[in-house]
Amino acid sequence: MNIKLIAGTFATAMLASVAAVSAQSELNLYNWGNYTSLEMIAKFTKETGIKVNITDYDSNDTALAKIQAGGHGYDLVVPSANFVTVYIEQGLVVQPGLDKMPNFKNMDPRWLNVVYDPGRKYSVPWQWGTTGVTVNKSVYKGDPNTWKIVFDPPSELKGKINIIPEMTDVISAAILYHGGQICTGDKEILKKVSATLLAAKPSWISMDYGTMEKYSKGDFSAGTNWNGGSFRARLQNPDVIYGYPKEGYLLWMDQVMLLKDAKNVENAKTFLNFIMDPENAAMNTAFARYSAGILGTEKYLPADMKDAPELTLPQGTKGYFVLACPPEVVELYTAIWTEVTK
Repeated sequence: MNIKLIAGTFATAMLASVAAVSAQSELNLYNWGNYTSLEMIAKFTKETGIKVNITDYDSNDTALAKIQAGGHGYDLVVPSANFVTVYIEQGLVVQPGLDKMPNFKNMDPRWLNVVYDPGRKYSVPWQWGTTGVTVNKSVYKGDPNTWKIVFDPPSELKGKINIIPEMTDVISAAILYHGGQICTGDKEILKKVSATLLAAKPSWISMDYGTMEKYSKGDFSAGTNWNGGSFRARLQNPDVIYGYPKEGYLLWMDQVMLLKDAKNVENAKTFLNFIMDPENAAMNTAFARYSAGILGTEKYLPADMKDAPELTLPQGTKGYFVLACPPEVVELYTAIWTEVTK
């Protein structure tokens, strides 16, 4: 009997076994940058033994292109509502059996039968919020509650404005500014939108996602922004305020979905159940400063989130949920966006 051969075979088997266990104890999350509570992730790993690897992206388009290309190695992705149907229709995601999970009962009823995922068969709410206007009140002392600040800015803000480069958000905001309806294909409205964006662009300093620190440091004085990002900037600089445009602001929700080609499926399901627990959802919300789609999170949140103006929708204002527009409308928007981003 060849003892060396037996020993070598045994060692090879052990290494294979260790590799298998290692693979089974991991989870690969593909998410927006600076949007995941590492405290929550540490808790998940401590309770389950599953290591979470987080890869950041900066836009829905970036994430979708990566997933469509295949070979990405991710298990979970976090698209916004207007991209969910794309993932479903293209067969990029699968149903993880959410309604069979113990914590599914914590799903907030108002976010259960959403039009883009009725009954929540594919997705778990991550966070939801609004898109409005952020202004540094030490630079501009006028009314922050209008899209005019970014589309026809006053002299003191010119050259100090940042636009978050999300096509649907920016064009939808410009449509509301001109009194149109979200996802409109009205050529006259869209002509006005195109003219407005092209005329406003010279007043913008940048089109950038990384805004929080730049607002807090004063590099940006105004711009389109998400409410949670504005909230976090205000905590560092009290001159930063968030405006809800009187013409109408945008509502959105990001949610976690299980990818069809996920390798760590059971680990991913464990994570989905974990983030439907109110305390865990609150940890994520407390970090990014948005709102949860899970019931019972309020008692776990920091006191400064209770009445925060960035999280309190003003009475008498109108918010419009951003959903996927018809393909022919998206084509029109893309043509406008291409000109704006040249």
